[in-house]
Amino acid sequence: MNTELLISPVPTLHPEDSGDKALALMEESNFTQLPVVDEDNYIALVSESDLMDWDNPGSALSGAGFLHFKPAISNSAHPFDAMRVAHDMHIAVLPVLDHEQKYLGSITRDDLLKYITEKSGIGTPGGIIVLEIAPRNYTLVEIARICENEDVIIMNTMVNPNENGMLEVTLKLNRSSLEAVVSSFERHSYHVKGVFGENSTDEDVTSKYNLLMNYINM
Repeated sequence: MNTELLISPVPTLHPEDSGDKALALMEESNFTQLPVVDEDNYIALVSESDLMDWDNPGSALSGAGFLHFKPAISNSAHPFDAMRVAHDMHIAVLPVLDHEQKYLGSITRDDLLKYITEKSGIGTPGGIIVLEIAPRNYTLVEIARICENEDVIIMNTMVNPNENGMLEVTLKLNRSSLEAVVSSFERHSYHVKGVFGENSTDEDVTSKYNLLMNYINM
């Protein structure tokens, strides 16, 4: 799947629209950022804060000094790349351009979050196991084999270094009852740092939510 398939009906601004009109459209559409487009030429992404700080909101946007911010993603890029760009640039609306740099539409951060939740396995029923592993000992093949031996399928894997120089490997699994697979990991000398399954406490649920937020970098 590419980003073009996630394009949403995001309204656009024209260079001759006034700042006041732009603010009104943002309020009406519930977006704090909107692209400025002239036919199919993408000019800039304008934010509500730009407009609020502008001394001449009654003037056309073409005369503004802030039409220089142009984040965009190719229509052939993967949604994961789009999420990275949206996160790195702190934007909730990301314009999509074709190979000729023509404007095709925009995708929203909410739609990207929905895609990742639905397509990465995060939204499927099942528990989570977090392993802490030294980088030299990390092998996904062995981790997968241990899960398969317990008839457990890995739906999603996240690997992040922590402050101790270790890797935290987060496994989203297709089962909520994880006692057997946890025991198997421990028999193979893996350090199980966290388990979030059907018997999770309220504190575990909060931790699981925080893990998800770290994953999507929101």
